Amino acid sequence: MSLGDIWAIMCRRWYFMVPLTLLSLLAGGYLYRTVPVSYQSQSSVTLLDSTAVAELAPTFGNPISNAGGSLVVTADVLIRTLQSSESAKELRSRGVTDRYTVGFAPAADSPLLTLSVTGTDRAKVLEETTTLTEFTGEQLKALQAASKVPTGYLVQAAPVVLPQTPVSQPKARYQNIASVVIVGVVSAFLLSILAEGVAVVRRRGRARDGYVPRRHRAKPPERAPRGLLTRRLDATTILTGYLALAFFVPSNLTLPALGGVGTPANVFALLGLLWYLATWLGGRIRPAEGTRLPRVAMCLLAVAVLLSYVADATRESTHEEVLGADRGLIGLGVWVALVVLASAGIQERGRLETLMRRLVVLGTVVALIGYYDFFAATNIADSIHIPGLQSSTAGISAMDRGSFTRPRSTTAHPLEFGGMLAILVPFAVHQAFDPVRRHAGALRRWAPVAIMAGALPLTVSRTSIIGALIVILVMVPRWKPQRRWAAIAIIMGSVAGFKVIIPGLIGTITNLFASFLSGSDSSTQARTVKYSAIVPYLDEHPWFGRGFGTFTPDLYFFTDNQYMLTLAEMGIVGLVAVLALFITGIHTGGTIRRLARTDSDRELGQAFLASALVALVISATFDALSFPMYAGMFFLTLGAGGSYLGFVRREAAAAAVEVPAPRKPSEAQLPELVESR
Repeated sequence: MSLGDIWAIMCRRWYFMVPLTLLSLLAGGYLYRTVPVSYQSQSSVTLLDSTAVAELAPTFGNPISNAGGSLVVTADVLIRTLQSSESAKELRSRGVTDRYTVGFAPAADSPLLTLSVTGTDRAKVLEETTTLTEFTGEQLKALQAASKVPTGYLVQAAPVVLPQTPVSQPKARYQNIASVVIVGVVSAFLLSILAEGVAVVRRRGRARDGYVPRRHRAKPPERAPRGLLTRRLDATTILTGYLALAFFVPSNLTLPALGGVGTPANVFALLGLLWYLATWLGGRIRPAEGTRLPRVAMCLLAVAVLLSYVADATRESTHEEVLGADRGLIGLGVWVALVVLASAGIQERGRLETLMRRLVVLGTVVALIGYYDFFAATNIADSIHIPGLQSSTAGISAMDRGSFTRPRSTTAHPLEFGGMLAILVPFAVHQAFDPVRRHAGALRRWAPVAIMAGALPLTVSRTSIIGALIVILVMVPRWKPQRRWAAIAIIMGSVAGFKVIIPGLIGTITNLFASFLSGSDSSTQARTVKYSAIVPYLDEHPWFGRGFGTFTPDLYFFTDNQYMLTLAEMGIVGLVAVLALFITGIHTGGTIRRLARTDSDRELGQAFLASALVALVISATFDALSFPMYAGMFFLTLGAGGSYLGFVRREAAAAAVEVPAPRKPSEAQLPELVESR
């Protein structure tokens, strides 16, 4: 279905589009006039070690130099105390009636707390922020007094940033207006498409009875118009547009009214889902056969997300957590769109192969940008500014490890950059070996493999190296001996080349794993502390969690582990759903390899298996699905694997029908025995 067809449907069903669109615009205008502007004031408080502990090494009397470790746990206890209903009741008695939040400071691995109050009266907000700051120190003293902590060992709360002058917060106001308008327009669109689908079914029924309405009778053939609106769209074209936006628009740039999930790529994916629904309801497309498994896994995830959303609605959640849960639903819609478009929307195998080639090529370009970041010691994404978009996060300076700058290209973090490349490398390897593409030449086939695989060590992270090792361990042993030994030689030569070209890089990476195995790595210790801090939240809501998208660093802390984050947000049910996604990807790759009739398809199945296994393992090293580019590539490859499995199944079934079954000899075919005398 082309854009012109969709426009024609909207014009024919104007009695849905026009009234609902006008109602949504009027409702948005009413909200703009009636909802008052909110103001927010913030202050910061840090926890300092007691005087007795500060006298010991390594602080030697300076409590600020040891702001970490057990103080992070103390800060977490204090935050949950301030968020309790008892504290809220006490604050109301002191005049704090507006909404307030307490959480760890963004991007801080220390006991630095951010306190904020949001309301419509600017003077009152400032006064309430001062009261909240003072109450924080009192609560810390009360907690320690209840535990009978000696005076010399009391942890102190010191203000770092005094209550600031309240500033206007129009974002929430615009989000409410935009959500009302979007819901109205989308509802009108879906009703129009549904009405068109019902009309198509009726016309087909009448046609079977021999009746054809006048406006649908045969007409003299006309020359088909040409243009952008009349060009036929398919899922591959839409997913290609998504890839271009996801790879080349930095993931921190979003639409102002939609928050962190409002990236142009995500919005485009949601529009693609509407296109698929319009095409499907209009009878123009049917889901491909044998591709149901990824969509079933997404249904399990959707159920887990919806249950966690209900769990968030039934508890006393803050306004920020409610917004986070809403953003989580939008993110789920994006993931569903990618899986549905890739698995059910692609009807021809050639178009699916085109999509996978484009995925590898665009990923190679992103890797090249990462090379520039590494050698130029900069972040090129920070210099990209697009009118109409704003950064959803504070500016991230170039991250260093050792003497090397960790590249992130157009992603949000070096870990996302390395993880995204690790799940794409298997497909680049498969395309390099694919005999169908031998005409392309060795440079065009092997350049993506060398560029993306070579960018993995540049991130100077354990996540990238683990991902590369998994790809090697899964793919190389399945090759023939000649290819296997050649690959091992190339890998060893590449390691030697890195030692010569970039001195110190291999040693820095080796030290990362050595410190991890010896237990002396500071980042690993910080993550271990966070794991224990998540346990109380899991005890409160073990089955459905606190709500998908609510455990944000602004309110709590970074988990650096997707499974721990899933337990906190969606509970045990959500963890099972996420594991089902990874297992689905692994099963899809193994089934493709088992049913494949050619060596190329078998290697493709192994590539899907390696990619899914990489995602399963490295999700334990960072909160993977919180990063939009990585999550988008994972769900896109999950849907593509389901689509490939459908093609392979249909080809295997067709081959089974073509080969006739061996016939049993009948009695008439047996030789006649003659009695001899």
